[in-house]
Amino acid sequence: MATAQEPQRVSAADFIRGFANWRLQSARKPVVVTHHGKDAHVLISLDDYRRLDGKTARDVAAASDLLQASLAGLVESVRDAVILIDRQRRIVAVNPAASDMLEMSAASLIGAELTSVLPSLGDSLILHHIVRLLDHRERFSGDLPGLLRPRQWLHVDLVPAPVGGAIMLRDVSESMDEFAAGGMRAAMLDAVEADGGIGHACISVREAVESANATLTELVGVDPAAIRRVRFSALLPVGQRAAFVEALESVFRLRDPARLASQMVTRDGGIVAVNLTIAEMRGPYASDGAVILVTRRAD
Repeated sequence: MATAQEPQRVSAADFIRGFANWRLQSARKPVVVTHHGKDAHVLISLDDYRRLDGKTARDVAAASDLLQASLAGLVESVRDAVILIDRQRRIVAVNPAASDMLEMSAASLIGAELTSVLPSLGDSLILHHIVRLLDHRERFSGDLPGLLRPRQWLHVDLVPAPVGGAIMLRDVSESMDEFAAGGMRAAMLDAVEADGGIGHACISVREAVESANATLTELVGVDPAAIRRVRFSALLPVGQRAAFVEALESVFRLRDPARLASQMVTRDGGIVAVNLTIAEMRGPYASDGAVILVTRRAD
């Protein structure tokens, strides 16, 4: 027999036959209906259900409020500018990063029409994507130049939101400049190769040759594979090595290119007078080594 602390149990068949009785019993304590000996359903009073439902609703509401507060705090702290607009293209919210990027206070931005804050949108293809975002919840992601300032590149993400849409902006000008600089460096190396009279090698911070062009390997008289991992100073006469090492250390220490007159030893033991120009290859956090240009000297 069930104790006072335990719910009452009844099989589904008996529950159906004695529903009126079990309905009255459930007003005092829950009634568990079993099926093939396993608990399947619970019959409780309407008051108990309302109390349970109310607590659940309060728990759900509290969790929802906590989630919304967390999301709001997250948007406030991200470094990307976030602009929330309604379906009439009015700004309804901005985060601090957006105020900083637009150089306007949040109070002056809220309620303003988007194109009045960003007049350049009127002449930009991004406006078409904003219309598609608001009308069809269509996402967009891309890099755009000159949206806020000349020569500035912004990465733009358009994301649908219940109120309308969110515009997220990130300044990627530095990355674009690095990409352009990389293209210029590649073009300069192509020009060096086309000249045919300039040798070059890339070396690690420990002087090991990582790569060398055909002009340099032909000058020394070795196979390209044979020169890899060889210390560059080993390609110089013994008397020239100390000056080269000192110049290389100066490049790494001061980060300024260095140029010195030197000599290189060929495979057959000959000596070739050369000028060496050394420049550091700088990675995001540390030195990646150096590039050395080699040209013959007319001595």
